[in-house]
Amino acid sequence: MKTLRDVKIGETARVAKIHGQGNIRRRIMDMGITKNVDIYVRKVAPLGDPIEINIRGYELSLRKEDASIIEVI
Repeated sequence: MKTLRDVKIGETARVAKIHGQGNIRRRIMDMGITKNVDIYVRKVAPLGDPIEINIRGYELSLRKEDASIIEVI
C-alpha cells in the first residue's frame, strides 16, 4: 500500500482510499481530499513535516501523520 506520505516531490498521485476514523477522516475529506482526486506534491519541509500539496486548484499543507492515512495509486 502506497500512501501520500510516500509520494516524492514533483509527483502526482490519485487518492484510492482514506483510512482512519471519525473526526480525522471527516477533516481530511472537508479539505477536499476525496476518492479519485489528483494530488500534486509541491514541497516537503526541511525536516520532513509538513508536506505541501496542490489539490483542486489550491495549496494545502498536511502533517505526515495525516498523509499516512491517505492511500494513493
